[in-house]
Amino acid sequence: MFDGSPLLISLRAAIVASIYVFVAGTLAARVFLGSSGRVASLIDTVCTLPMVLPPTVVGFFLLVLFGRNGPLSWLWDLTGKGIVFTWHATVLAACVVSFPLMYRSARGAFEQVDEQQIWAARTLGMREWQIFLKVLMPNAWPGILAGLSLSFARALGEFGATLMIAGNIPGRTQTIPMAIYFATAGGDMRTAWVWVGIMVAISFGSLAFASYLDTRRNR
Repeated sequence: MFDGSPLLISLRAAIVASIYVFVAGTLAARVFLGSSGRVASLIDTVCTLPMVLPPTVVGFFLLVLFGRNGPLSWLWDLTGKGIVFTWHATVLAACVVSFPLMYRSARGAFEQVDEQQIWAARTLGMREWQIFLKVLMPNAWPGILAGLSLSFARALGEFGATLMIAGNIPGRTQTIPMAIYFATAGGDMRTAWVWVGIMVAISFGSLAFASYLDTRRNR
């Protein structure tokens, strides 16, 4: 019997992760916009690092941090069961691997906003948070939405980091990439093809939407 739970788990984790990443990535891009110096360069590198590291390496670091004896092991005492090998771990892994895409897209969109508008807003007495909401965000919105679409697609397709910190628990942490891998390993190619088709369709839609927004922004 076909089990559709990986689709629900993947969509739920990707949507929740995209919300977190949208807020964190946009704010980080605004904070470090125009920053220079060694410290700013180091922080920018750290924010981008998960994009170039192998997912298994990212998952290893997360496992060390949130494991039973890790620096964040106090979460075990707070929640009673911690984060490792729970659905929350799938969200955490998706957030970490998709954050760089949102951060870089938002920062690139902000950098394309005409500085004359920002200086004019400051001359008129607008505060920085007002400039962010009324000048930067409206002008950078297409680029930010494109980054959000890419982040969603990346979160949906995460495999290595999720396997390391969340495992493959059917009905709890088994995402679509997990279902594809273990169906193929078990020789169930029919199920694997079904999940591959679903994944390609969702990812293609996300990338097409991002491409449309990028074209609109360039115009």
